[in-house]
Amino acid sequence: MTKAVLVHHTGGPDVLSFEEHAVGAPGAGQVALRQTAIGLNFIDTYQRSGLYPVQTPFVAGNEAAGVITALGDGVSDFRIGDRVAYQGVIGAYAGERLIAADRIVPIPDAIDDQTAAAILLKGLTAYYLLFQTWPLAKGETILWHAAAGGTGQIATQWARALGATVIGTAGSDEKTALAKAHGCDHVINYNTEDFSAKVRELTNGRGVDVVYDGVGKATFDKSLDCLRPRGLMVSFGNASGVVAIPDITVLARKGSLYVTRPTGVHYYSQRAELLTGAKALFAAVADGSIKVQIKHSFPLAQAEEAHRALEDRQTTGSVVLIP
Repeated sequence: MTKAVLVHHTGGPDVLSFEEHAVGAPGAGQVALRQTAIGLNFIDTYQRSGLYPVQTPFVAGNEAAGVITALGDGVSDFRIGDRVAYQGVIGAYAGERLIAADRIVPIPDAIDDQTAAAILLKGLTAYYLLFQTWPLAKGETILWHAAAGGTGQIATQWARALGATVIGTAGSDEKTALAKAHGCDHVINYNTEDFSAKVRELTNGRGVDVVYDGVGKATFDKSLDCLRPRGLMVSFGNASGVVAIPDITVLARKGSLYVTRPTGVHYYSQRAELLTGAKALFAAVADGSIKVQIKHSFPLAQAEEAHRALEDRQTTGSVVLIP
């Protein structure tokens, strides 16, 4: 048995139940993990609320780091005692768990467990967005919403290292200062400024090449006004609500724009893709291109409080839960 956070029915943070949970022995192709740090992500709140349907009951969470304690039949790439991390596999809010060996990645010696748990999902999101959804080139200009958040801080630093000009948005003076310190050339407080007008000013009327928007409904429409003709709108999250485009001809009127709604499920379905992304991410952290800031840590038993803080925009940087 282990302690875990389960969702028996969807709803607000109060549906998170900290309780005993049976683990069992690893089956063929699986490993058993003793988890040391768990990452907190917006997708966790989407699954808990029912926005992203998951059959109940389920153990919440999608990202963690830990140590292998047992191997199932057929597992040859890992050994007991190896430090590993994973992302995109539901069931992370637990002291121990079983997981398919082909969904875990080794943690380099230079990366500690909390850092690995804090960055893998967010960092792999940044990787596919910057390197695959739109292969970002030196000299291009991007707009990144919620630049002070966990994914935002990783992505804006990485984009800056690639030679892009980075414009970020944030919702307070404290968060704008934080975003400026983590890769943004310019930061706009969207609560005190019209961000679309400011983007046009900063780009001399041209607009940006790409908008990366994990906020959703509250920022989508104005984000279209920030793009240059034939620019790309990347909507990858729904923190403020789900986006809808009732009239697709708006894309023509605003400059023959492109829109995409990507998800990591389709970028990391193959193990080779997962390993390539993780290797690039860990290398960027190791060489200093990405500096990781874990600003908040909660005991796993306080997952409810952690979800409230995340949804109320009270967090910056990465957040971890400690079993």
